[in-house]
Amino acid sequence: MSEKKLLGDERRDWILHTLKSRGIPITGGDLAKESRVSRQVIVSDITLLKAKGEPIIATSQGYLYLNPKEGAHHEKTVACQHAPDRAEEELNLLVDHGVTVKDVKIEHGVYGDLTASIMVSNRKEVKQFLTKIRSTNAAFLSELTDGVHLHTLSATTSEALSEAENALERAGFLIRSL
Repeated sequence: MSEKKLLGDERRDWILHTLKSRGIPITGGDLAKESRVSRQVIVSDITLLKAKGEPIIATSQGYLYLNPKEGAHHEKTVACQHAPDRAEEELNLLVDHGVTVKDVKIEHGVYGDLTASIMVSNRKEVKQFLTKIRSTNAAFLSELTDGVHLHTLSATTSEALSEAENALERAGFLIRSL
């Protein structure tokens, strides 16, 4: 990165290139520092890139470019229910089976379907996600629905998804498979 501040289209091209090439979540603050602009400018740039159809998501770890051509992945949606104090147990159970927890969804009585990106694939990412929840005093979405929520799960094999689903059922988390 050069010492000069990146402007407009050049900055958005750089953001896209950076997200694609690193392949890991990058915070808005880090992108802002590297491009010498404010975090709010980055948020606006990401919004513009998403509006152009770029598959960028905001996760608890930062922005992530979802490369749809990256290996064949299998997905499944599962319905779960548990108290907030079991969230870590649930997420660790899933990632320990080689599953990525992409999101959490609830059906809210006023707002309808609400979805939040999680994108955790290992215990370190689970810990970072939960640390962020706790440090910001944020509530889990599932607290709005007596613990009922959906997760979109992704894995490289359908067997991993089936094993994770069975483990959810044994642990008392699973409501039903969708």
